[in-house]
Amino acid sequence: MRVLVVEDNERVSSVLQKGLKSQDYQVSVAPDAESALKQVKLLDYDMLIIDIMLPRMSGIELSKRMKSIYPKIPIIMLTALGQIDEKIAGFDAGADDYMVKPFDLRELYVRIAAVLKRNKEFGDWENSETLDYDSLSVNLRSKSVTRNHMDIKLTPKEFDLLVFFMRHQETLLSRDEIARNVWGKNFDTGTNYIDVYINYLRKKVDKDFETKLIHTKSGHGFILSSKE
Repeated sequence: MRVLVVEDNERVSSVLQKGLKSQDYQVSVAPDAESALKQVKLLDYDMLIIDIMLPRMSGIELSKRMKSIYPKIPIIMLTALGQIDEKIAGFDAGADDYMVKPFDLRELYVRIAAVLKRNKEFGDWENSETLDYDSLSVNLRSKSVTRNHMDIKLTPKEFDLLVFFMRHQETLLSRDEIARNVWGKNFDTGTNYIDVYINYLRKKVDKDFETKLIHTKSGHGFILSSKE
């Protein structure tokens, strides 16, 4: 597995490089976003680990660019910024996971394995190109969403969340199930991320339509259903 670490702090990048090599990953290091973009053009990477606080171009902007060019490449963000709004910005930029410094390398190894596993499972889903329910349609290859033939623009994490709902139509899903399958087993279920993203998704998928599809079952979870 080939990993690119994008980190301008030499001490941190050295620790990451040494630790990941001990786990048999092939590791490259880029000190800034521009270098990272050049390296990804030259080599195929299985994972990007990106610091948010980079010179000139931030890790958030780099993640957006990477996902626009290479939508399937997994990204883990490492940063000293740990507020909820900052984490949501990271997820909206395409991050598959988010770790706050200081961190334990052992936890990073587990999160890398979990993200790679999730991405493989998501890739396996793409054997069926579209998922449909009621007037809602999701194309897994183009990552496009329509309802009544109207385009709906979603962030990468909103798209992953909707796909999970579409894979479990008319099934009550708990917050823990959503957290494990969309964000990974190490997700902090003590946060309100799930509710925040459900609200984001509901505004885009349901707001302009008479029939509401995403419902909250108080005390139980959420369900994708055309019935109340």
